[in-house]
Order: sequence, then C-alpha cells, then structure tokens
Amino acid sequence: MDSSRRNFIKGTLSAGALLAGSDLLSSCAVFKGTANSFDPRGLPVSELGKTGVKVPKIAMGLGSRYCTVKDPEMAFNLLNYGLDNGLFYWDTAASYENKELGIISEVRLGEVVKTRRKEIFLSTKVNSRNPDDAMRQIETSLKRLQTDHLDLLNIHSVDSEADIAKISEKGNLIDIVQKMKEQKVTRFIGFSCHAKASLVKTMAEMAIFDNMLVAMNHYNGNTENRQDTGFAAAKQYGVGIRMIKVIRPRETVKELDPRELIRFALSLNGPDGIVLGIDSMEVIRSNVEILKNFTPLDASRMKELAYRLQPFYFSRDLPWMQHGYHDGHWA
Repeated sequence: MDSSRRNFIKGTLSAGALLAGSDLLSSCAVFKGTANSFDPRGLPVSELGKTGVKVPKIAMGLGSRYCTVKDPEMAFNLLNYGLDNGLFYWDTAASYENKELGIISEVRLGEVVKTRRKEIFLSTKVNSRNPDDAMRQIETSLKRLQTDHLDLLNIHSVDSEADIAKISEKGNLIDIVQKMKEQKVTRFIGFSCHAKASLVKTMAEMAIFDNMLVAMNHYNGNTENRQDTGFAAAKQYGVGIRMIKVIRPRETVKELDPRELIRFALSLNGPDGIVLGIDSMEVIRSNVEILKNFTPLDASRMKELAYRLQPFYFSRDLPWMQHGYHDGHWA
C-alpha cells in the first residue's frame, strides 16, 4: 500500500474524521486502465449494473467452502487457476474465516493479489455496525489483501428494517462506503442481503449502490417474490444483481444436480450473474466448463425445475432466514 493511502486509512479510523469533508486522499487515478486488464478468457460476461464494467457471469465465492481447503498450496493454485481461466471476479469478506483451521480468506487472497492485482476484480465486505470498527475492518481488509484499493466494497448481510435504520444513521456504514468510493478506496459499492425481498427493494431505492448480492430466490409466506419485488427495483436504479446460495437448495431437495442448479440460476430473468463457492479443482473446472458452454434453459425446463424447488422456496428452516443469522464467522 503506498504511503498516501496508508496515511489516509490510519488517519480516518474515526468515522467522524472520515466524514468531516477534509481532503483525506490524494486524487491519484488509481483505477486508470484497471478495467482493460481484466481478461475473461472467452467466458460470457455481463455488465455490473450501471457501471459499464463487464465481469464473468460466475464469480469465485471465497468464503466458507474455500476456507475448508486445508492445503495452502492447493488454495493458492485454485485462485491462480480460476484467474488463468477467466474467473477474475473474486468475492470475499472481512468475516470469512475458518477458526478451527486458522484460515482467513482475505489473507490467502493477498498472496495472489500482491502480484496479480490488475487482473482481478476484487470485492470484499464490511459487517460491523459500529462506524469506528467498520473503518478498522476496511483497513484490515486492505492490509490482508495486500492492495491499496478495492473494486467493490459491500455492506455485509442487511437483515432487517432495524438494520437498515442503523446503517443509515449519520456517519455509519451508508455514509462510510459512499466516502470510500468518493476517496477512491473502492471503485464501486454494494450490499448483500439474505432476508426478505422488501429489504432488497428498500436498499435499491436508495439509488447509491452499484451491485447487490442476494440469496437464491425464496418466498416469505406465499406473497413476497424476490424477482418481482427486489429485482425490479434494482433494475430500475441500475443496480447489478448477483445471486448467492445457488447450490444450497440441495440441502432441502437432495436429488437436485448442482450443475442444473447453476444453469437454472444463470437462466433466471433479473440476475446478471452468480457467485459460486469453490473448494476443489474439480469444482472450479466444472464451473468454467458450464459457463463456457452455457445456453439458457428453455421455458419448460425452467418451469420443471421451479416446481421441484418448491420445498426449498417455501422452507421456513433456511439458515439465512432465521433471526440473527450472519454470513461467515463474525468475531
């Protein structure tokens, strides 16, 4: 990290100082030419909302599954293999770690980022609802990732109306991520949401976000359909949509083929792409192959799969639908 950025982050651990409006960061064009360095290696891409930046329709999810990979060399090889084969959108978070194995996702990524930064669309998440702690998390993420800037900074796991009210308080996360974008610590900002569609709609209607990460579609009761509510608002305000938890329906409907679930998610109207966790070379090769040869499923097959997914859609036992759920391990 160059000295001006290091001093900027250290000098803004107080959120009050961050938002005071002083010239906290030099206006060097750290993003100049970055987008031109991304190479999808022939994989299908889609635009990240209204940003104009094109990224692969599958992003590498580097959370819980990735943190079960015990061998550091294999973990390193997975990242490089994905990048060498066009999967340059990397999704991580400050809270992604495996405490039992002593593995921290951002630390692992940093070993590749430090030599291949310009090739990677790098996304992480901040989860603390305390402004000063949130700033410390962002500083720690940059150090772990061995970079001085991000491509996407997300507010992690918006889970209730009360949570939106909290992060919207003056000087809290909404203000912080916007200031990070203004000061070029991140190119774009977004949020993740695992809960009900009305929260996605509320966040999208703020008209400040570039992207959202939203859990695989399900319904609350029989009325709230995420595709008709949250996704419509996202499209209206130019917010990119990436789906997560795409493979998780197998925990509810065990006979589903994960490859079919991936194709189903990629064929849905609304989402621009998906985030898939990786834990082996076999998985990442399969993901590359699916994307390389992808054509949308026809209407009859989509209808059939949607019918088979009903036990998942209407399940009240989904972990991320429970009060207090946190994605990743929040220390």
